[in-house]
Amino acid sequence: MSTSDADRADLLLHGGAVYPVAGDRPWAEAVAVRAGRIVAVGSDRELRDWVGAATEVVDLDGALVLPGFQDAHVHPGEGGLTRQRCDLHDLGTRAEYLQAVRQYADGHPDVPWVLGGGWSMEAFPRGVPDKDVLDAVLPDRPAYLPNRDGHGAWVNTAALRLAGISRDTPDPADGRIERDSAGEPSGTLHEGAAALVGRHVPPPSPAELVAGLLAGQEYLHSLGITGWQDAIVGESTVGPDTFDAYCELDKSGQLTARVVGALWWRQDRDGDQIAELVHRRSSASGRRFRATSVKIMQDGVCENFTAGMTSPYLDAEGRQTANRGLSFVDPELLKGYVTRLDAEGFQVHFHAIGDRAVREALDAIEAARRANGMNDRRHHIAHIQVIHPADLGRFAELAVVANAQALWACDEPQMRELTLPFLGPERSGWQYPFAGLLRTGARLACGSDWPVSTPDPLAEMHVAVNRTPPGASDVEPFLPGQAITLAEAVHGFTMGSAYVNHVDDLTGSIEPGKYADLAVVDRNLFEHPAAEIADAKVVLTFVGGERVYDAAAG
Repeated sequence: MSTSDADRADLLLHGGAVYPVAGDRPWAEAVAVRAGRIVAVGSDRELRDWVGAATEVVDLDGALVLPGFQDAHVHPGEGGLTRQRCDLHDLGTRAEYLQAVRQYADGHPDVPWVLGGGWSMEAFPRGVPDKDVLDAVLPDRPAYLPNRDGHGAWVNTAALRLAGISRDTPDPADGRIERDSAGEPSGTLHEGAAALVGRHVPPPSPAELVAGLLAGQEYLHSLGITGWQDAIVGESTVGPDTFDAYCELDKSGQLTARVVGALWWRQDRDGDQIAELVHRRSSASGRRFRATSVKIMQDGVCENFTAGMTSPYLDAEGRQTANRGLSFVDPELLKGYVTRLDAEGFQVHFHAIGDRAVREALDAIEAARRANGMNDRRHHIAHIQVIHPADLGRFAELAVVANAQALWACDEPQMRELTLPFLGPERSGWQYPFAGLLRTGARLACGSDWPVSTPDPLAEMHVAVNRTPPGASDVEPFLPGQAITLAEAVHGFTMGSAYVNHVDDLTGSIEPGKYADLAVVDRNLFEHPAAEIADAKVVLTFVGGERVYDAAAG
């Protein structure tokens, strides 16, 4: 081709493998970018005429160029704040957690509360830490430390006392206070019970929220992530309200990612909150931040027996109990709420872990479809841990996106010790049916739920493809019939999540006209064994042709 100086590329990536994900070319060698958009995709020879005197030329040296990853369910504000507090995510034992709490408390003698979290349930008997060991390292100040999945909190005596929680305090309808043999609160608060202490925790300042969000954004960019859906934006009991921080960063130009915020549905209120959600949506129509989704948490998690199930949990001896988990929103009321939200133009983003919760979400969307007709809201159900086989085909029938957190779909201690024994053999086999969903024609989007688990898309794709944990080659694959291909996993983290965020016409693939949101991986994943996917590293990340991460820069 021939181009004038004014039409030369601003950026050319060449000398590698380019996997566009969609479009006319399955593979290419080079990408040309001008004014933030992709202008050409092809071979090195085809694109060499795009180079001018001012073109930045990047020699890929055989690296792989993918569309920038997009996380369909993540909490960057909470993750960034936790990284700046008492962060337990990279630790694994009770002794390590206690040492970290002691070191943080000693290093921050003036903070009134010790906050942070990220402990793993398998580090404690029955997944339940107690207050006494926490009191031993922190007797004088309250501590509030949510676990990795955010569905429980570890607190000390000072926190219980400040919140007025005693043996006489009843369990809230949406949670449970763990108690010792004498009936005294033992230091673990499940689900809504955590809010009994959480409401007393000093909220982060606006400056802390901005700093936390910037820290989260920087970390996500380092993993090749260029956009996401923040799964909790708004006033909630399970995370900070980052709405104003997003608006501020978007206005100042510091928000470099493309973000959709899911406004939090208050479980303690009814449909009167919809008008407020509409108003809030209208005030977030910035350059890179929109609040067009509503997050409804329908149940809890399997490990503390609060995920909503169609049949009861088993006890430790394999006997059936009377507990079927929780429905945080009454299923009949849910149908009406979702129908109204759908009519108002909102996308609904569900948290549903158990098969009953998944069914309740599908039933609510079906009610909205009957009332309002089919539309392009792109409602999605996140986590989808246990899906009843009878409901698999309903995702495609109702045009509901399956939002998968693939890192959890493997045999690891929490699954082995805190889930499988209490689900039983048949129901255990219904977990994370990614391949089954795709076979029925469902759309798959992928996310991490960070800081619940790592936001690294390569680690998550590793599990989706291998059904084994990264770095655990000796572990048997977990339900290997539900493994998906590498191409399907990449699609889930690119076009799949872009579809959820209604930006698949602008991002998610490497095609002329789309934004140059790109992730460069240090090797061609498709030419290496699947067992090595998690060994790969992102070395460059671009958003709109601007470099937002460079591993070589340190």
